[in-house]
Amino acid sequence: MRNAGDELPVRGRLLAVDPGEVRLGLALSDPEQIVAAPLGTLPVDDVDDHAAIARAVAGATEGHDVVGIVVGLPRRLDGSEGDAARRSRRTAAALREATGLPVRVWDERFSTTEAERVMLAQDASRRERRASIDRVAASVILQGVLEAQRQRR
Repeated sequence: MRNAGDELPVRGRLLAVDPGEVRLGLALSDPEQIVAAPLGTLPVDDVDDHAAIARAVAGATEGHDVVGIVVGLPRRLDGSEGDAARRSRRTAAALREATGLPVRVWDERFSTTEAERVMLAQDASRRERRASIDRVAASVILQGVLEAQRQRR
């Protein structure tokens, strides 16, 4: 369920948010939307305070010239949506309102698994993986969006 104005621009920086119950992972694309890079993490005090989450994410985008936002949608393996997916959709709506930018939800199944694989390939320690997994997962989500964007161009 996308809003009509949520088509992402094909040029300019995109921000991805990997929503979680403890912290949000953030990733940013380059202006040409070729590559995604981990940006950081934000703590989550209350998973149901979508307005506060949106304000924190909006603050993290300042100075990055973001033209669109992607929010990971945690679907179950069978494709159905549970409480976490509903929270992601509410966060997306709050981000849309807080920033005025197009916001798209994106299926994030297996993003954390893929992030873990990437970090293991880089020989990251368990501590490094724990500290970085959310922002690397956000970059995995964003890279998927960038691939789809390439096909639109």
